[in-house]
Amino acid sequence: MMKVLNIAAYKFVALEGLAELQAGVREALQSRAIKGTVLLAEEGINLFLAAPRADIHDFLAWLRRDARLHDLEVKESWSHAQPFRKLLVRIKPEIIRMNHPAIQPAAGRAPAVDAATLKRWLDVGHDDDGRPVVTLDTRNDFEVDVGTFRHAIDWRITKFTEFPHALLQHQEALKGKTVVSFCTGGIRCEKAAIFMREAGVEHVFQLDGGILKYFEESGHTHFDGECFVFDERRALDPALKPRVNVGALSDSPTSEDMES
Repeated sequence: MMKVLNIAAYKFVALEGLAELQAGVREALQSRAIKGTVLLAEEGINLFLAAPRADIHDFLAWLRRDARLHDLEVKESWSHAQPFRKLLVRIKPEIIRMNHPAIQPAAGRAPAVDAATLKRWLDVGHDDDGRPVVTLDTRNDFEVDVGTFRHAIDWRITKFTEFPHALLQHQEALKGKTVVSFCTGGIRCEKAAIFMREAGVEHVFQLDGGILKYFEESGHTHFDGECFVFDERRALDPALKPRVNVGALSDSPTSEDMES
């Protein structure tokens, strides 16, 4: 039985008093022996954490007492052991770096589709208006190589800051199609969808909750391979089971690397 609960969560919301929030979050996590990474910025919060279930739920109850984070949603998965080596709570210019300050997700989300809707669209090959549907992978190339949606668009970006330029190079090919951007847990595809919408892509959605939520609700349908994760589990299969026993690797990417 796997006993360590892993959570991933983010929320684009205007945050003030970052230094005070950072200190409070760090103290709350340390007192519960939770490890992982929390990124804080004026645009919101992004976190990857792991610990026994009771400690995680207790921390989430504490965090949601902040009115700005009361509705924070998390994706859950399990592992036999702690997949993170340390605890980091950092203040950053962006919770996911795009180097495009005009993007302000807290001012409004891009339209989203849930896992069931995307599965239904992919089953028939078009959206509810009969428009062809394409999925667009917004992750780094090495993540895509581990697994992605069948026939997904992959611009082979090596870091998320390359996405705006890649869109401008390939935007013409998206005309007349419904584009669903996706990523691991939702944060990159949300920023990507907002950027595409502002760049003039007419029919664009984000996959709500990303691949992890799709696995949880729709399994492996239309997805080939596994979902890369930034911890020592390396990847999760559609049943959200880790590829490797954590602690066996010393050189795996960490959640810090997702900032790229």
